[in-house]
Amino acid sequence: MSSYIFDKSNFSVRKSKTTVWTAIRRVLSFVIASVSMAVLYYIVFALVFSTDEERRLRQENRMYEKEFPALEEKGRILTDVVEGLQVRDDRIYEEIFHAPAPNVDPGSSLDYLVGLDSIPDRDIVKRSENRLNILESKADAIEDNFRRIMELVKQKDASMPPMSNPLEDFSFAQVGASIGDRVNPFYKVKIAHNGLDLIAAAGEPVYAAADGIVSDVTKSRKGLGNVVTIDHRNGYLTRYAHLADIEVREGRTVKKGTRIGYVGMSGNSFAPHLHYEVLRDTLVLDPVHHFFASVSPDEYVNMLVMSASTGQSMD
Repeated sequence: MSSYIFDKSNFSVRKSKTTVWTAIRRVLSFVIASVSMAVLYYIVFALVFSTDEERRLRQENRMYEKEFPALEEKGRILTDVVEGLQVRDDRIYEEIFHAPAPNVDPGSSLDYLVGLDSIPDRDIVKRSENRLNILESKADAIEDNFRRIMELVKQKDASMPPMSNPLEDFSFAQVGASIGDRVNPFYKVKIAHNGLDLIAAAGEPVYAAADGIVSDVTKSRKGLGNVVTIDHRNGYLTRYAHLADIEVREGRTVKKGTRIGYVGMSGNSFAPHLHYEVLRDTLVLDPVHHFFASVSPDEYVNMLVMSASTGQSMD
């Protein structure tokens, strides 16, 4: 590759040769200079001018900066609420089942596996073996309990507690207030409520929840109105109140499912319903816990929710 240059000393033109490397350096210099100028122009353009998308993103960022403190505070409040609900759920479980509430997080029992790579295999095996032994002992205890229960049931004089619903074709939506302090519909103040309100139409049949003997029949226009009390011979009593009519007399032996009367609103009743009580050795029990024999597990859970959340009784 060659070019011509002008020689000022003698005013002549002569040929000048250019090497390949010189040409490559010139081309590279031109390319680098062009790219540098393009980058510089882009930076200046980006700093001075903004696209619609960039403006929208900046507005969103400013909005998030303003809302983040409020969202953070709400997050703390929700965390406190969840923790409070967990404590309340544990207390409810202990009151119902008389046992500590189980941990609902199945992974929490595996905390010892955190950092598994750094734990020797023998320690993991030993811990797992210990947990297996604990579970086996608990399973044996449960099996022993069932064995004792079956032995008691097989006895001739065995008498089962009342475990059936005194109303047929009953859904959880018909469950009202259970035991505890409930708002009285007439006085509008909280009064001790010793039974479970089962909402039903007037005239619906009422059945004995278990075998027993009718120990008391009361007819009244006040209080619980017309009442039938059944002694189940094992410390348990069931009481059926606000009946419209009574079909049994005191001293009669009844079987589970025997019709004893009809739903009404005798006495101080806000609407037709059955006020149902379960007692054991004079201790007031929550009747909703005695429906295992007549409802499904899902229905039982819904009954628990309805009975606990209803704040006003119907008598």
